[in-house]
Amino acid sequence: MLYRMYTRYFSIKNYKYDVIDFNYGEEAGIKSVTILVKGLNVYGYLKNEKGVHRLVRISPFDSNSRRHTSFASVDVTPIFEDDDVDIEIKESDIKIDVYRSSGKGGQGVNTTDSAVRITHIPTKIVVTCQNERSQIKNKELAMKVLKNKLYNLEIQKKQEKINNIKGDLSDINFGSQIRSYVMHPYSLVKDNRCGVETSDVKSVLDGNIDIFINGNLKRGV
Repeated sequence: MLYRMYTRYFSIKNYKYDVIDFNYGEEAGIKSVTILVKGLNVYGYLKNEKGVHRLVRISPFDSNSRRHTSFASVDVTPIFEDDDVDIEIKESDIKIDVYRSSGKGGQGVNTTDSAVRITHIPTKIVVTCQNERSQIKNKELAMKVLKNKLYNLEIQKKQEKINNIKGDLSDINFGSQIRSYVMHPYSLVKDNRCGVETSDVKSVLDGNIDIFINGNLKRGV
């Protein structure tokens, strides 16, 4: 549902996006998805979506129609230009695995081992890419994403030092959701950071999330 919400939001904002990794859940839904988004000020807006999202609804997978609470974690990482990223990745620090792309079926299914998974051993960061039919192209994009994640990690380390001095560092965990989407027993979407809320859950899940993003931008997040 979050995947649908964000892709609709991208369309509303005229952002270009590519799904570079998509994994179905073991029983239902999506286990994880990675989307590369491009557009004017896109990171400035989307960084407000980073955190844990909580959904309360009647589960369509429960034969007893009981209310269920689900959590999904959203991470947002900026992509820097190659000239701005001074990160050296040693071959000995990475493990590269290739496997068959787990597409959505139909004629687009890849029948070769073109999907690439790169594990950065020192940081245990894992990056996967499977949207290209070429293993080489998937590897190039995965390496670019990894390089940017490592660069962003260095920035975060510096910021953490500043935050530790300020005493204003908070962890993201499943007990501190940034936003709740309640569909039962009442309808309410509330952002716990800026306090903005609406009862029009359908509109929000259709991608109209600017009210929350703007609410957080106004408070200087």
